[in-house]
Amino acid sequence: MVDFRMPSLGADMEAGTLIEWLVKPGDIVKRGDIVAVVETQKGAIEIETFQPGQIEQILVGLNSKVPVGTPLARIRAEGEAPAAPPPAAPPAPPAAAPPPVAVPPPIMPAPPTAIPTAPPLVAPAAVPARPRISPAARRLAETRGIDLRALSGSGPGGAIVYADVALALAKPAAPTAAPERKRAPALDLDAMRVAIAAAMARSKREIPHYYLSHQVDVTPCEHWLAAKNAYLPPDNRLLMGALTIKATALAARRFPAFNGFYRDGKLETSKAVHLGVAIAIRGGGLASPALHDTDQLPLDELMNRMRDLVARTRAGRIRSSELADATLTVSSLGERGVEALYGIIYPPQVAIVGFGKVVARPWVVDGAIGPRSILTMTLSADHRVSDGHGGALFLAEIGKLLEDPDKL
Repeated sequence: MVDFRMPSLGADMEAGTLIEWLVKPGDIVKRGDIVAVVETQKGAIEIETFQPGQIEQILVGLNSKVPVGTPLARIRAEGEAPAAPPPAAPPAPPAAAPPPVAVPPPIMPAPPTAIPTAPPLVAPAAVPARPRISPAARRLAETRGIDLRALSGSGPGGAIVYADVALALAKPAAPTAAPERKRAPALDLDAMRVAIAAAMARSKREIPHYYLSHQVDVTPCEHWLAAKNAYLPPDNRLLMGALTIKATALAARRFPAFNGFYRDGKLETSKAVHLGVAIAIRGGGLASPALHDTDQLPLDELMNRMRDLVARTRAGRIRSSELADATLTVSSLGERGVEALYGIIYPPQVAIVGFGKVVARPWVVDGAIGPRSILTMTLSADHRVSDGHGGALFLAEIGKLLEDPDKL
């Protein structure tokens, strides 16, 4: 028997509120299945299980706030015997028979002079069954003004779950002549700012940052993308962001001092490269969910996963492993017109890479000056585990990969 516990979903998370169960006792689960939704200061997070088996027992009820590490449910592994039921209580002694009670003879009514005719039976009108709605879905719909009657459920038995409401929020609203309905924000942004402030204050207080920048000519990337996208439909075209993320992942694999965590006074490098991608949430706030095994993904698959991750993050459908697994973070403000950014490390990670806007600059190529597309990238790194020399090599490796996109 294995305990399924409340996971840690951030450096400063101490507790979470269980707002939805997606399984019940007796359900079979496999590795990666989403089994619950937990509300944190970052919003509602879908929690996955990494233990296959059968749900033996639910230990925590809805709307319960519990600390990280608290058992939420028990999972019985395949082939494991079920838990023994509690011993049955001894049978109660038989009750004494009550004394006999004298029953008077019944009084017979006088026969009726005429037999009344009973009114015709009318079948009651059929009442449509009310759709099942999870508490989390109902609460989100109420705060955002979503009409649950217009939704179709994807949960067990057609139940409307949190993801159905989140998907409706992600769709553009149809135009209507009715006055705009006042809506409350989906996320408690004040709480999110508190969480971000706590993590960033801890980072600047505990981590001795150092900062480097490097400019790279990405004209070859632009030519490569133009040739690649010429044969792709608009929805499948690659963006420069896919190239910068893949180059960072490959460089992190070669320079592991920037891919891992600082815990208990030492660096724990990660063999896997799970790049966290900083995503701005509509209305304010920021999340950095992970693209798992980024260095192993082909560029088209990486682009598809990026689109999916951005859509789900902004719809409030991040998974627990995506928040907890990032080994290195990448941030970009190029679409906002910023040419360079210097990020703050998200503990316990040890580095963050930033990318700015691609701008036209005069550049020397083969001894001649001409216009080229130049990208400024930056590194903020933890001086406890690396230094400027290693950081410079790391940034230079990203630049070399971007100058030869065929290697990506």
